[in-house]
Amino acid sequence: MPRATGTFTLDSWEPETYDEAEGATLSRVHVTKTFAGDLVGTSTTDIITAMARVEDSAAYAGFERFTGTLHGRKGTFVLHHNAAAHAGESALTWDVLPDSGTGELMGIRGSGGIVNDNGAHSYHLDYELG
Repeated sequence: MPRATGTFTLDSWEPETYDEAEGATLSRVHVTKTFAGDLVGTSTTDIITAMARVEDSAAYAGFERFTGTLHGRKGTFVLHHNAAAHAGESALTWDVLPDSGTGELMGIRGSGGIVNDNGAHSYHLDYELG
């Protein structure tokens, strides 16, 4: 299975808190990114975050539409995000939404992850094109 790797930058991070209560704060966040490496392009993401009162205890889920190229093939696809952090440990995974690929990325499926190393973001995506 081919693997795409590279980095991305957060171009915007626009949080909007909608539930601030005891235990956790819930927010909607609109994010834009620019990708470099095997994925070259941009994306828009909408996530729901839950931030506990304990520092470094949080989670989010959401969807991201990537537009650009993957190993030189042009198109779009949607990624489903799932992430959690606790006590300094984190897991950030994403899966390609089946049947969301367009253009030369039609039929893409796969999964991968994101690493946030003190604000430097990298990714990997193991994928197949059907």
